[in-house]
Amino acid sequence: MKEWKQRKSNGLEHWQIISVFLVVYDALAIGLAFLFALWFRFDCKLSMIPEEYLMAYFKFIPIYIVMSLLIFWRMHLYNSIWRFASYSELMRTIIATGVTFLVHCVGITVFFNRMPISYYIFGIMIQFILVLGIRFSYRFVLLEKSRKVSRQENKSGKRVLLIGAGKAGRMLLRDIKNLDRKKDHVCCIIDDNPNKWGRSIDGIQVEGGRDSIFDCVERYNIEKIVLAIPSATVEEKRDILNICKETGCELKNLPGIYQFLSGEVKVAALKDVSVEDLLGRDPIKVNMEEIFRYIQGKKVLVTGGGGSIGSELCRLIAKHHPKQLIILEIYENNAYEIEQELKRKYPDLDLVTLIGSVRDSRRIHEVFETYQPELVYHAAAHKHVPLMENSPCESIKNNVIGTYKTAYAAMMNGCQKFVLISTDKAVNPTNIMGASKRLCEMIVQSFARSIKEGKVDKLPFLYEHADSKKVIGNKKMPQDIKTEFVAVRFGNVLGSNGSVIPLFKKQIAEGGPVTVTHPDIIRYFMTIPEAVSLVLQAGVYAKGGEIFVLDMGEPVKIDDLARNLIKLSGLKPDVDIQVNYTGLRPGEKLYEEKLMEEEGIQTTPNELIHIGKPIVFDIDQFLEQLQELMEVSYANREDIIRDAVQEVVETYHPAKEM
Repeated sequence: MKEWKQRKSNGLEHWQIISVFLVVYDALAIGLAFLFALWFRFDCKLSMIPEEYLMAYFKFIPIYIVMSLLIFWRMHLYNSIWRFASYSELMRTIIATGVTFLVHCVGITVFFNRMPISYYIFGIMIQFILVLGIRFSYRFVLLEKSRKVSRQENKSGKRVLLIGAGKAGRMLLRDIKNLDRKKDHVCCIIDDNPNKWGRSIDGIQVEGGRDSIFDCVERYNIEKIVLAIPSATVEEKRDILNICKETGCELKNLPGIYQFLSGEVKVAALKDVSVEDLLGRDPIKVNMEEIFRYIQGKKVLVTGGGGSIGSELCRLIAKHHPKQLIILEIYENNAYEIEQELKRKYPDLDLVTLIGSVRDSRRIHEVFETYQPELVYHAAAHKHVPLMENSPCESIKNNVIGTYKTAYAAMMNGCQKFVLISTDKAVNPTNIMGASKRLCEMIVQSFARSIKEGKVDKLPFLYEHADSKKVIGNKKMPQDIKTEFVAVRFGNVLGSNGSVIPLFKKQIAEGGPVTVTHPDIIRYFMTIPEAVSLVLQAGVYAKGGEIFVLDMGEPVKIDDLARNLIKLSGLKPDVDIQVNYTGLRPGEKLYEEKLMEEEGIQTTPNELIHIGKPIVFDIDQFLEQLQELMEVSYANREDIIRDAVQEVVETYHPAKEM
């Protein structure tokens, strides 16, 4: 404050000095503009100008200058920051010029003399050019100065190839140029439209189509490639990115059409190209309005709500205004993270977060009796194949018996729908985890058939603690049970806990090697949002007993996946990062299947979602075997557990030790 007072006492502010200069300049410019107009009118010879015109000009021009300066002042042409002059300043200058033009025409014509038509036209044109020119030239000089500095800085920065000469590409190019950055300097543009080849945008040449990418990278020493085609199809992006990844350049991508429509085509909106972008499959489309109506106003329980699939289910469910969302999770850290996230994003959400295991009969029945959920998404499960091979009894306890107890509690407490999260590893399983998920599917089908056939009283209450029977022993079986049970089967989920991608990324970050079990191993892949969308859509379609299967497109070689991740990191496979083959692990197959031979396919309203027809089996025998499995698993008989499972799941063929 003291400095400000001292500066005020010493003299004018800098902007005030500029304003005084502009006033003096405008006075001279306005006066000379109409004198030049007369001079031009009479062949640029002062001697040829009639005396009556000169006298009228000299008498009126002092009055006109004063009036023009007042109009300019009223239009705020003396207190703008002209280094940031833009459309607003241009419009105010145009309006001020128009008003002064009317003043001049009326004033000199009415009170002094009628002047030649060219005098009025050329006079106001020269005035406008002189007044506007001095103001915008200041910004132009500063802009050129900053561009020179930017070009000097960019000599040591990253050189960029921009793919896409459409609206999004132009917006992104200008944002890169406007940012005071030492990193980015766009050297050339690529676009598949031949009509744009050889032309330029803001001085940057459009060199050619995607076939020119390698040539441009070499010729311009490109270090970064930016893909700015938000309207491109998944296949088009895949094909372009598959070319770009071979260049070794850093890759950036504008996520999608949403950023373009919302005006977020900026450097900040760019994201790293992920391996998902290279898979090139159209994402699954679901009827979100249908799902919204289905979830809205209902109590929803998600078991395993802190896991990869469970947490994404919770996020999507929370968006659709459930009456209450109940999260049941055994791992408290995951439960805490998703709880805090949902509380921040949805402060009005009725959220209940509970710690507990689906293996605990007493706990699971207490949860259902207390909260009475109408919809259940059962995502709680052990999913790591190698770990479950080493602990097969735990796989049966948690996945199989836990699913049965949760399904039984849902049925006994009037739940409307129970959706099981299954896996393609349940088809002709060679590992205990896959076999356990097939048993879960059979449990779902058993409950569905028992309800339809009116035989729910034959469904046993499984428990392992002596006092667990008290939890439900005196509770009567509800009348007219209508719970619908359904399973959703899909492949590997990119980015989920246990996915190969986080492992590969960690190995790459550590300098390698990247370990792949077999060069020919293939898997079906989908993203977490796709998996969750399928689960929610299946809940809408469910009538009871179905196994929903996603059309996941073509399978992907894990070896290609690993090598693409290395390339996306700007490194070369087997040069910078070694790829080692370790051999198939116990219970691991070279390929996964979506359906067993006995299953058929039914269509649904969504062309990417199919229904596997239920395989008929003896439910009474299955339930007896299930109780035996529980006893064997809780006795921790790892020596006979696989044989016991194989008796129930005939398609289970344990892999031999490698």
